[in-house]
Amino acid sequence: MSSLVITASDQSTPSSAPRRRARRGSLFRRGVDAVRSALAFTLFWRTFFLLAILLFGGVFAWVQTFRALEFEPRAVQAAQQVASLVNLSRAALRYADGINRVTVVKTMSDQEAVRILPREPGDRWDPFEENRFTRRIGEELRSRLGSDTLVGRAVNGVPGLWVGFSIDRDAYWLQADLSRIGTEVRSSTWMAWVTISLFATIIGSVLIARAINRPLRDLSFAASRIREGEFESQLDENTMTSEIRVVNMGFNRMARELAKVEEDRAVMLAGISHDLRTPLARLRLEAEMSVADEDARKSMAQDIDQLDAIIDKFMDYARPGDMRLVPVHLSSLIDREMQAFRDPAQITISSQVAIDAKVMADEVELGRVFGNLFENARRYGRSEDTGIANVVIAYARAGPWVIVSVRDHGPGVAPEKLHQLTTPFFRGDAARTAATGAGLGLAIVEKTVQRMGGQFEIVNAPDGGLVARIRLKKAP
Repeated sequence: MSSLVITASDQSTPSSAPRRRARRGSLFRRGVDAVRSALAFTLFWRTFFLLAILLFGGVFAWVQTFRALEFEPRAVQAAQQVASLVNLSRAALRYADGINRVTVVKTMSDQEAVRILPREPGDRWDPFEENRFTRRIGEELRSRLGSDTLVGRAVNGVPGLWVGFSIDRDAYWLQADLSRIGTEVRSSTWMAWVTISLFATIIGSVLIARAINRPLRDLSFAASRIREGEFESQLDENTMTSEIRVVNMGFNRMARELAKVEEDRAVMLAGISHDLRTPLARLRLEAEMSVADEDARKSMAQDIDQLDAIIDKFMDYARPGDMRLVPVHLSSLIDREMQAFRDPAQITISSQVAIDAKVMADEVELGRVFGNLFENARRYGRSEDTGIANVVIAYARAGPWVIVSVRDHGPGVAPEKLHQLTTPFFRGDAARTAATGAGLGLAIVEKTVQRMGGQFEIVNAPDGGLVARIRLKKAP
């Protein structure tokens, strides 16, 4: 019956093989993803890793080269010394008579720590060749002293360097201290030097990568300040690297040109209000005094008001980006902006924002943001059934952010046009001739929110209508 027993491990073997292969494949894919993610690091870390790999490879190759070049000369030199000692001993013993031979042996033992002993047939000896270094010494000794030369590490339990040779037909042992041949450099010594080299490689890689990436880091920082409207950023034009010097000079020139353009724009914006609104005021006065038809006078007044509102939109969009971010109470600000839209025949607004909700923003600019969103909903978010724009304001906290949603219940916008709604002068409605705005409202909202360090997006609600989401930093 025992022959019929099948263990659980035997049963699982066929089916576990595909799982093991799948696991190996998964590990391989994870390794590839890890390499890809490592290569997707910042330029500093990518430079650091590439330099570290290069320097590590160079250090390892040099260590192996030095080790190989050092091994052969050391083994040959040690074998030469031992072979010379054996030859001198052999010559001294061969040409000395019995009395002088004893004196020679005693003198060598006293002065050179070398003993000459007769080799007996029953002597037990341990081979000297234990590793690559000692094998090379043994080969060199046999090539110099003869193929019958014996090399031992111990004879009859006595340690030392034992070399068996013969004089005529007499066999002898020469015993010397192992320190005469030295030792191969130990692996721990090589590992210590390799570790020190790798540590120096890492430090050098960090310093080199930092030096290489410093100009790019300075350029990135200066570019971010230019993006925020700080045109006084200047890069070093006296750096030793010619390519970096040329780039810095070009960047500084660009910053000066942008500063001049910004200055000209500020002067132009300062004159727009006077140069355009003064003729509009005269047209309004002349219409009131000269046009007798009441309907025509009202139409002209409405056109003038529309032109005035369009000028305000242009001024808002071209407004400089300097802002002072302070904690702002969302509830009170929204309530204040809602007061300008109190016509229930056109729009109704309900707010669900908690009274303690605060965000980091510029209060005046954030008020313009909600005013533009309410105006956009009043114009384009009216319900097809009632003709009234029903706007609901909600909010949520997400970590360090506060997300405010402004939703209408209008017809919404085609999905392919959503990303164009924040484009200047773009209108989502097809009848552009009936539009009364400048097409800048949502573009102003997005630009203003980004200036305050937030995010703005527009999506269609699942059950109809348009949802505008504003993400701003939560105030402490």
